Amino acid sequence: MDRIAALTDLLAQDPNNALARYGLAMEYSNSGDFNHALEEFGKLLATNPDYVPGYHMCAQTLVKAGRAQEARTILENGIVAAQRKGDSHAESEMSALLQDLG
Repeated sequence: MDRIAALTDLLAQDPNNALARYGLAMEYSNSGDFNHALEEFGKLLATNPDYVPGYHMCAQTLVKAGRAQEARTILENGIVAAQRKGDSHAESEMSALLQDLG
């Protein structure tokens, strides 16, 4: 069974499994299926607003998809989430990407 199928099966059993949802979004993103990736990142962040890595990777996927303005918004939200969680490393990485986007 491929990773997408395995993660989809896990999510069928537990739709709120943040790690599985993140993994599925990453699998789609890495395979170039940005629409499905962004759909999964959206579900992840809607149900787990403190899942900080989701913001960074969602923003990177948006950049790959040519949607830099949306990426900026996601990064701004991710920076707030990182601050809320006390994750200065993630905050720094997202701030750097935001700065690179101008």
